[in-house]
Amino acid sequence: MRRGLRSAIGIASAGALIALAGCTTDPSVEPAEGDGGAQEEAPAEEWFDQEVYDKQFKQREVEPEGPDDKPYLQMINPEMKDTSEFKSEGGKKMCFANASISNPWRQTGWITMNEQLKELKKNGVITEMETRDAQDNDDTQIADIDYFIAEGNCDGFIISPNSTAAITPAVERACKTDKPVIVFDRGVETDCAVTFIHPIGGFAWGIDTAQFLIDNLKEGDKVVALRILPGVDVLEQRWAAADKLFSEAGIEVVDYFAEGDPAEIKKVVSDELAKGDVQGIWMDAGDGAVSAIEAFEDAGKDYPVMTGEDELSFLRKWKETEMTALAPVYTNFQWRTPLLAAEKIFQGEEVPSEWVLPQSPITAEDLDEYLERNEGMPDGHYAKFGGEDLPGFPEVWQERVIP
Repeated sequence: MRRGLRSAIGIASAGALIALAGCTTDPSVEPAEGDGGAQEEAPAEEWFDQEVYDKQFKQREVEPEGPDDKPYLQMINPEMKDTSEFKSEGGKKMCFANASISNPWRQTGWITMNEQLKELKKNGVITEMETRDAQDNDDTQIADIDYFIAEGNCDGFIISPNSTAAITPAVERACKTDKPVIVFDRGVETDCAVTFIHPIGGFAWGIDTAQFLIDNLKEGDKVVALRILPGVDVLEQRWAAADKLFSEAGIEVVDYFAEGDPAEIKKVVSDELAKGDVQGIWMDAGDGAVSAIEAFEDAGKDYPVMTGEDELSFLRKWKETEMTALAPVYTNFQWRTPLLAAEKIFQGEEVPSEWVLPQSPITAEDLDEYLERNEGMPDGHYAKFGGEDLPGFPEVWQERVIP
């Protein structure tokens, strides 16, 4: 059973919100009039797509193709695409239109991407990357892509879209240059790119997390769902899958948009605990997860069953409290794959038209391993970042100097 969504914070505009979404798309929701900033939110079923849900459900169990020690090169059910038309000699300059580096997930990936670039320069294929940061703004990213096109000095394009629909025309313009275009992380409404690189997806996240809570709770238990923002496809798909499964299992759930803000998350959870017991916490992204746990500590309540993310702050708190938890993953090592894909394309090697990377949660059985592998990393680091084999490891990620 589901209670109506609450807005934890009055939100001025979707543009202000997108900065909080680490790996998501298409923020296109306006504040409702006369409600003090509460969000008009499409029902979860409006984002639910049974065909895509079923596809991602099955992909969770598929053994990916590719080297075991290089998950960033693995692929699930690939349909390979010929790239011989792009084969050419000499060093290549890639132009990267990035949505932002405004949160820890994107910062971790950006550091990894730059370390990967250093290695590829040694091979003499990808020798330069010019980057423009849209700072979470559609108009800025459109201008960035058009700048690259007009400049005429790009051998290929890498685009991490700020949103889905708004950026699609600019991606199509880049494709018309007849230079290879690589889209990753967030999708667009065109298949003109040579490859679209992403983890399995939002429905897989929602399935993994909701099923974990259901398996560890009983019918009638209450879950507080902490969401970042409305109208973003990956986040909405996470919630659509989870909401479906909670409803079928008879779990009571109340969901809030808390913007990933630690203070608001703590307030939301504290307010719910003041009303009565809460047995579970579900999150569509892990920012602020520790604050939710601290609300239980402050209230003197038993720890909930909880899903967060693979950010180290959450993993360390999980270990400290010995709570029942799961860390879903939106694979951060995907930031390596676009440059590696570009190298393959310029060498005329086949790449998947849709490059689906593995997306496996961190379980209690894995927790110690990932804490040990990331010992000395800052709390904002993501455990499955996939850069351990790069020469800058671990110092570059420990120092966390954003290039």
